[in-house]
Amino acid sequence: MSLRPTLSGDVPASTAAVARAAFPRGNPYRLLRERLGTIFTDAQFSPLFAHRGQPAECPWRLALVTLLQFAENLSDRRAADAVRSRIDWKYLLGLELTDPGFDASVLSEFRGRLVAGGAEEHCAVT
Repeated sequence: MSLRPTLSGDVPASTAAVARAAFPRGNPYRLLRERLGTIFTDAQFSPLFAHRGQPAECPWRLALVTLLQFAENLSDRRAADAVRSRIDWKYLLGLELTDPGFDASVLSEFRGRLVAGGAEEHCAVT
């Protein structure tokens, strides 16, 4: 897997509009994105990836998904489903509403990469 760094950027306009309509009084994940941004950057994870090869899923997003997964006590499959289906997750992750997400196995691979690279502290929950 190789890292093709992505900028965290803004939340897509359609995702933002739907999230504001769905959660007019706010939502913990919406507020997290608005107040703290994406928290992680791809650069934090660049030592864990090769310079060549198939592009990896965006590591800053995977790091956030692992935190959400822990917070909600979700299996990899249920977390991957939440990325595909939940407006608040799409907002926090800066994804288009139509983003198809990723296979659940990507989360296990990402955690393995963190441990192999000694970078677990990047996603530590305290």
